[in-house]
Amino acid sequence: MYQPTHDHFSAPDSRGFGHVDTWVFDLDNTLYPSDAMVWPQVDERITLYVMQLYGLDALSARALQKYFYHRYGTTLKALMVEEDVDPHHFLDFAHDIDHSTIKLDEALGAAIERLPGRKLILTNGSRRHAENVAAKLGILDHFEDVFDIAAADFVPKPERVTYERFMRLHGVEPTRAALFEDIARNLAVPHDLGMATVLVVPRIVDPYREAFEQEAVQEPHIDHITDDLAGFLTTCVQPQAEGA
Repeated sequence: MYQPTHDHFSAPDSRGFGHVDTWVFDLDNTLYPSDAMVWPQVDERITLYVMQLYGLDALSARALQKYFYHRYGTTLKALMVEEDVDPHHFLDFAHDIDHSTIKLDEALGAAIERLPGRKLILTNGSRRHAENVAAKLGILDHFEDVFDIAAADFVPKPERVTYERFMRLHGVEPTRAALFEDIARNLAVPHDLGMATVLVVPRIVDPYREAFEQEAVQEPHIDHITDDLAGFLTTCVQPQAEGA
């Protein structure tokens, strides 16, 4: 298993980036580091939503939330199936967070700007959330568009239909695209479709996330692993892209 060392790992048979003209990034826990304290706030808001919906105490709501997450892939999908909740209301509630903890990331912005071709965000969150976070990071203007959970008809990653819908909508040729994502299982379908895949892992264990969400596993569908996205784009991706 790869151990984060502020460095990068590439599998011996990994797909490179010289052919890539479309760069696709997940949002949460990929484009910002754990110390931005974005996801803990969202996770807490989801727990609060479950508490209010079911009249539960915090501990019971948390347990139910995690059960929903493991069974359905997202709490939102579970609540839509189980309770017919309004997904837009849920997303507005969950993403009503304090953005002051997010720092401008000039290095990441410069690295993304230098990538040749199109840049897109593909997220299980909402467009508003993605735009708010990306704006605080100083990277929003580098992206052509955001494909959010509403655009996916509220079917979350890692469902194959979501990636296929994304590619159709934006005219993405998967064999000329790369995907950056923080959860290993979300890279399996994209790799199968032909995309180069990069797993972005935290530099230190994030206590607010589950262990499987942070695993830097070396699996056939993962071409590269990094714990420093800006550094990886600058030292590993850019030289290949410029040599294309």
